Amino acid sequence: MIPCWPQVTALSCMSIALTASQTRFLRGQAHDLKALLQIGGKGVTPAFLAELEEVLERHELIKVKVAAEDREAREAMVSELVKATGAALVQRIGHVAVLYRPSREQRQIVLPRS
Repeated sequence: MIPCWPQVTALSCMSIALTASQTRFLRGQAHDLKALLQIGGKGVTPAFLAELEEVLERHELIKVKVAAEDREAREAMVSELVKATGAALVQRIGHVAVLYRPSREQRQIVLPRS
């Protein structure tokens, strides 16, 4: 397991808890998105995590394509990404995972309250 990325605070290493309505809202927002990042055969590397941090800060809601063939390997990689970035897993369908983490600098997505 890769520990929490050094550039983020310890508080952001905790995953975000979303309500059912917030998850539904984010799934709708992510519907038209294309996968911005793809994990290859090397798996989750520090360079990939650095890029993921930048993309999450810029976009807040992203799709990541996981190229592992085995279902358990895909689940392990996605859970590793969630733990390392402090993002919330909004949805996982097949090889694609949708991650959400609010930006520290400039929030673009306003979640519904309940």
